[in-house]
Amino acid sequence: MPIAASSPLTQAKTDGIAAVLNEGTVVLGIESSCDETAAAVLRRGADGKAELLSSIIASQDEEHAKFGGVVPEIAARAHMKKIDDIIEQALTKSGLDYSDLNAVAATAGPGLIGGVIAGLMAAKGLSMALDIPLIAVNHLEGHALSPRLASACPFPYLLLLVSGGHSQLLSVKGLGDYERLGSTVDDAAGEAFDKSAKVMGLGFPGGPNLERVAKMGNPEAVSLPRPFARTEHANFSFAGLKTAVARAWDKSDKSEEAQADLAASFQKAVCDVLSDRTQNAMDMFVKSAGPSDAPHRFVVAGGVASNASIRTALTELCTQNGFELIAPPLEFCTDNAAMIALAGAERLHAGERSALSVKARPRWPLDSKSAIQNPMSGSGKKGAKS
Repeated sequence: MPIAASSPLTQAKTDGIAAVLNEGTVVLGIESSCDETAAAVLRRGADGKAELLSSIIASQDEEHAKFGGVVPEIAARAHMKKIDDIIEQALTKSGLDYSDLNAVAATAGPGLIGGVIAGLMAAKGLSMALDIPLIAVNHLEGHALSPRLASACPFPYLLLLVSGGHSQLLSVKGLGDYERLGSTVDDAAGEAFDKSAKVMGLGFPGGPNLERVAKMGNPEAVSLPRPFARTEHANFSFAGLKTAVARAWDKSDKSEEAQADLAASFQKAVCDVLSDRTQNAMDMFVKSAGPSDAPHRFVVAGGVASNASIRTALTELCTQNGFELIAPPLEFCTDNAAMIALAGAERLHAGERSALSVKARPRWPLDSKSAIQNPMSGSGKKGAKS
């Protein structure tokens, strides 16, 4: 069966689970889409409020540092080695036992396929052993819902999803109801951060290291392009900016000052691009949603959303346009299992579960229908990327 649509609960299961849903639901979430092995336990109350009982994240920075980036095979092996222990830690910290779980949710895509398989197989094993529902979660939906881990975030809202593999602007109308307003036509913002950091010899993880160095530089020192600036659509392009950084570094004297100036200039360029593209998406969102007595909501999520300069730029943009900025706490910006547990709990509450035959997917756009009809950044045997 297609992974994009979870199957309804069978009648035999429905009656038993309905009582549980009325009292609240405890879900174990598992995340393994890239280079963090994570597990979390979350309770969703009958009123919809989420209570995070535990969240454990094991980084693989040490395993990948000498390669200057994530190596898929190494990441998959690390997930397989760590995942059982991480799940045990999450349960222990929550104060609960396996018998207290009402469902297990796991990232089923998109991501590095070896890592996704490791987490999904662990979830399938628990689902079978405990006879509880399995919920296959779209990793991007986890990010889309992540602000709701800390505070209320009613639908609808405009979402900027910026991570290592994705840069998208979406209208989030409800659970599973996403409309793409803009997407990257080539590289994602997070990839541009990591590749630019690697070019400048800033080490791994690239994004945080580049942000740290940029604090000491002049953001006006190096002239860099702003792809798609002032065009009417809301799509992104970061490949040309990434190439411009490489050329600027080649021409520099490779000093620490040159490094800091280029990092600051690159970061400023990304802030400008995100603000420019988001402005167009805000206009589209307001036109579609119509007038409102309360401010429209704007959510920024994904690993790149933890960058302080980007948050500042988007805060200013929201003020100028009368939007309320809602961003998850920094701990929930990067990959984590808490957001997967939340997405799983919401799906279970909506009466959905996944078959044990569900497959891991390297590609799985949130707006699957639009992505298939009009892929922004390539499509093939693995499916539409965005």
